[in-house]
Amino acid sequence: MNNKIRVFQIAFTYIGTIVGAGFATGREILQFFTQYGHIATLTILLSTGLFIWLGTRIMTLSRKIKAKSYEDLNKHLFGERAGGWISLIMLVILIGVNSIMLAGAGTVFMENLNLHYQTGLILTMIGTFFILRKGIQSILYMNSLVVPMMLILSLLIISQTINTPGATNFLTLTTEHKLPTVWLSPLLYTAFNLVMAMPVLVPLGSQTGSARAVRWGGIIGGTGVGFMLMAAHFAMSAQMPGITQFEIPMGNIANQLGWFVQTVYIILIFLEIFSTFVADIYGITLQLQQRTSLSPQTLTIGIMLICYFFSQFGFSSLLSILYPLFGSLCFFWVLRLTIFGFVPKQKIK
Repeated sequence: MNNKIRVFQIAFTYIGTIVGAGFATGREILQFFTQYGHIATLTILLSTGLFIWLGTRIMTLSRKIKAKSYEDLNKHLFGERAGGWISLIMLVILIGVNSIMLAGAGTVFMENLNLHYQTGLILTMIGTFFILRKGIQSILYMNSLVVPMMLILSLLIISQTINTPGATNFLTLTTEHKLPTVWLSPLLYTAFNLVMAMPVLVPLGSQTGSARAVRWGGIIGGTGVGFMLMAAHFAMSAQMPGITQFEIPMGNIANQLGWFVQTVYIILIFLEIFSTFVADIYGITLQLQQRTSLSPQTLTIGIMLICYFFSQFGFSSLLSILYPLFGSLCFFWVLRLTIFGFVPKQKIK
């Protein structure tokens, strides 16, 4: 029974880490999938298969080498020197992305709860600090509550969309984009999100005693991500092309389902931002623990203060430079993970 509970904790944490703010708003799904018409149904299936295979591979390999952080896995895949540099690049990007996420949490408080922007930032950081005092277990418990709510909302959106005139659009919409672009999109999307999830997937795998629990957690988690992708794509396809004009496409769909669903959706957006922020801060803390002698609590506070600083000014200009580099790095990283085992393995020194 404990093993079965652990499987679903792993699966829910995997889903909760992948499903961040961009996913929740629907903007990422629209950009990488829905805009490509009916072919997106097939590319989502491809992406789901990759999430199952590679997410499970990250966790099982981390368990095998007993990796303490994603830097250990990078060094195992690329060697001591290259792995160290890749980890530093990832650290910069992760701090940047989490600064944006923290800013997003403040915006939710300001625009939807009529509270001050700074209140949202400070409450998010305080909540993160206290949750992380209990380590990986607190992340497992948190996602075990949040993710089922996400899945229920996805089912509700599907049930409402079935009765709309455009319900079959996901099978009939055409696209003018060239096929190489269409099929490259799910590969980039999966690569980016897997690398972003590494800070929590690595310790999640290495700190789980049962290889079977890790494997089934990865399978169920990857399937859950695919289901939520398909649910959002199904709902947005039914309202194409008009849905493209909205900054938060899924928010517009939620608004049409009544005030209750809209309220639940707003809460879920914040919880999705919060759960991903907590998981990433945890992973960054583990990496920095290997490079410094500072306590985990001190590192956590320091990382969050840096994120807080950048959330005041925005991070878009720096990310516009770093994102292309990070996108290329993600694709290269996933390619290395895919072929790992068919070439001589590098050992951690």
